[in-house]
Amino acid sequence: MRPRFGKPDLTAGISCAQARETARSVLAEQDMPPVLTDDVLTVVSELVSNAVRHAGGVTGFQITVQTGQIIVEVSDGSALQPHLRPPSPDTPGGFGWRVVKTLAPGTFVRFNRNGKTITATIPTS
Repeated sequence: MRPRFGKPDLTAGISCAQARETARSVLAEQDMPPVLTDDVLTVVSELVSNAVRHAGGVTGFQITVQTGQIIVEVSDGSALQPHLRPPSPDTPGGFGWRVVKTLAPGTFVRFNRNGKTITATIPTS
């Protein structure tokens, strides 16, 4: 498998739908199985929607397929650390970060002067 990257012209301001379509295209080129594709699309959706909802929007998006892993990177302009919210029957939502950390256990956050980049690594096997 050779590395593949998201389209650079769809980075800043990318929507969830555009990010999912980019990811779907990259994964299809690499013949990824549907179950793995679904997991990656879930991670993409959660990270992009959280950037839009909580951090003023996406400033960068990239997906890379490497041997044994798929790497999703989403950048935004916020310096706030994502965190797990305690489950509450009275408050909707709050499960996205938990879902990302479950599907991509190697997820980490890098901060820079323009905000942060969340890197989620999904194993392919």
